Amino acid sequence: MSDGLEHHKHHDPTNLGMVSSPHGPETGDDHAHLPADFPAAGSSEGEVARIFDKILFPDDLYTPEGVYWADLPFGQQMKFNTAVDNAEAKQELGTIWSMMKQDPLSPISWYFKNAVLPGAGLGLEGYVLFSIGNLTPLFSAVWPQCWKTYKVCNKQWTYAVTYLEIVGIIIGQILVGFIGDSIGRRWGLIQDALIMFGGLLMLTASWGVSLNGWVICYTLSLMFYSIGVGGEYPMTATAAMENATGSGKISTREDRLHRGRKVTMAFLMQGWGQFFNQAILIILLLIFHHSGKPPYSLVSAQWTFRISFAIPAVGTLWLVYYRAYKMPLASKQLNAAKKRAKVTGYDVQSLKLTFKYFTPRLIATAGSWFANDVFFYGNKLFQSTFIAAIDPSVAKTGNIMTSWLWNFVNIAVSLCGYYMASFLIDNKLVGRKRMMQLGFLMDFILFVVPAFHYNYYKSIKGVHAFQTMYFLSSFFNQFGPNAVTFLVAAEVFPTSIRATAHGFSAAWGKLGALLATVVYNYIDTQKKFYFVPWFGLAGMLVTWLFLPDTTGLDLKEQERRWTYLRQGRESEYHGIAVHPRHLSVWERMRGAGKYYDPKQDRIDQVKDLRNEWEYRQAEKSKDEAGLMDTDDLQFPDEVHNHFMRTSNIKGKLRDTSSDDISNEKVAVN
Repeated sequence: MSDGLEHHKHHDPTNLGMVSSPHGPETGDDHAHLPADFPAAGSSEGEVARIFDKILFPDDLYTPEGVYWADLPFGQQMKFNTAVDNAEAKQELGTIWSMMKQDPLSPISWYFKNAVLPGAGLGLEGYVLFSIGNLTPLFSAVWPQCWKTYKVCNKQWTYAVTYLEIVGIIIGQILVGFIGDSIGRRWGLIQDALIMFGGLLMLTASWGVSLNGWVICYTLSLMFYSIGVGGEYPMTATAAMENATGSGKISTREDRLHRGRKVTMAFLMQGWGQFFNQAILIILLLIFHHSGKPPYSLVSAQWTFRISFAIPAVGTLWLVYYRAYKMPLASKQLNAAKKRAKVTGYDVQSLKLTFKYFTPRLIATAGSWFANDVFFYGNKLFQSTFIAAIDPSVAKTGNIMTSWLWNFVNIAVSLCGYYMASFLIDNKLVGRKRMMQLGFLMDFILFVVPAFHYNYYKSIKGVHAFQTMYFLSSFFNQFGPNAVTFLVAAEVFPTSIRATAHGFSAAWGKLGALLATVVYNYIDTQKKFYFVPWFGLAGMLVTWLFLPDTTGLDLKEQERRWTYLRQGRESEYHGIAVHPRHLSVWERMRGAGKYYDPKQDRIDQVKDLRNEWEYRQAEKSKDEAGLMDTDDLQFPDEVHNHFMRTSNIKGKLRDTSSDDISNEKVAVN
């Protein structure tokens, strides 16, 4: 299906492989602009409808009659969205087949550019952070006088391994979220990678004149590393959400139909990081210990944990290079938004307006993430309990290989949840909000059942049912709240405050993890099962009441609405961003959807497009050297000349067209 845009079939990109919105990963083949016969002021109404409607009312969101998909009755919605999804699936399968005929390995290369590279930071941090929990049993087996009986080590410092890890993440999420919105995304991405690389060097070389000294060094090194990890959350989410090749006002079909998939494909690299960590630890222990059975030697433990940290250090050093030299345009959309708003540094006004208009959304993203992380850490309760029931000798002998193997299986199940989320998250009949609610509900059920029948499920007789619930809780946690919170915490907020809002929400999530970690140290296992389920119920209710459903919403409309809000013109915006389908229950109750008027919005969009043209021409007039690429939305000569003739500011502008600006111009960040 045609999207009404002209596409450049090839150009030389400067940020190959970066995930961006609306264009997706920059490959050199993805660029769109308005067609040369775009109507301007003075055109007939029929001419406007013939061409203009193709651009502003794409056929993947609107019917041929110009009706938005969410305005259709439910049955027609299903029919329309199914037809769009089927056509898109057919086209994608055809594209994959064409790629494979030319090069059988090209789909793998595509996946590497679209998911592995954008999610590399999360993959590396997933590897390292989850290795901490995997290594603790090994340390306890090799140094029981330090990690079990605490005869030679301070008990509080051993507990601080987990506490300070979470504290470091919270610091990074808030601090780097602020830096990402003030200095820029690119600096935040590079800074994160540098901090993580330094932390890995410290973890690999951690030592002390005593075991207690080593524990202190190990703990502080982990905390330093975790600051970089915390910054990865807002930086990766915003980089995957925004358009690194420009800040155009027109989105593409790829963005509208697959924006959620792009972000979750990057996020699921965290699951692969856990997978490879567990696999490498098993292999290293077999290499240095020659088996998985205890007792474990000091030498094998030293080699295993130090090499397991040295491996991701190499990958993180490469990540520093990639972000410094291969992602020069990561801050472009943020810079363009600041320029329009005449803001330098941190946009304080946007922060104030976010609290004014979007506080319920902050409650939704922060509250749901808090509830999810209590569950995420609560899932570990299942593992230790059902392993003890399957093999009671594990606790007596200290065989960590059994635990590692079961954890390996659990990670594989979690990956299935990640991929299922990526597959369904853009489906308008399922979507973000319903996935989140379903995941919370299932986790609530899967925890509350064993809570009230604990003795049965921890016995040999009930262990298989317990095992099933354990794996299902992992699947639904990744499929629902864990994947969706990462996406919506960036998606429901405007560009100028996106990293801050995401970091704030993620920090509340880690407070949930910290709560679980502290509380679990003071209650027995059955009480833990009584404690956990209610956070699933609370998360589901918070999601239902405060979270808007952005599935199928054109992201440019979010930014367009924000422009109106920033100008104090809330009542003048009538577009789909205030359609009841894309507002939370709370926002609908507060009357945010009363301004929705598709007929008036059609008129307003034409005016906004002309204002955008006038803004860009004014910027070109100031840029005599022709170095600044203010926007990738290039108007063709015919439109440019027509707007020049009809614009009331034409006397103030120098006559420039899209052809005057070289493709080689430098982007100023």
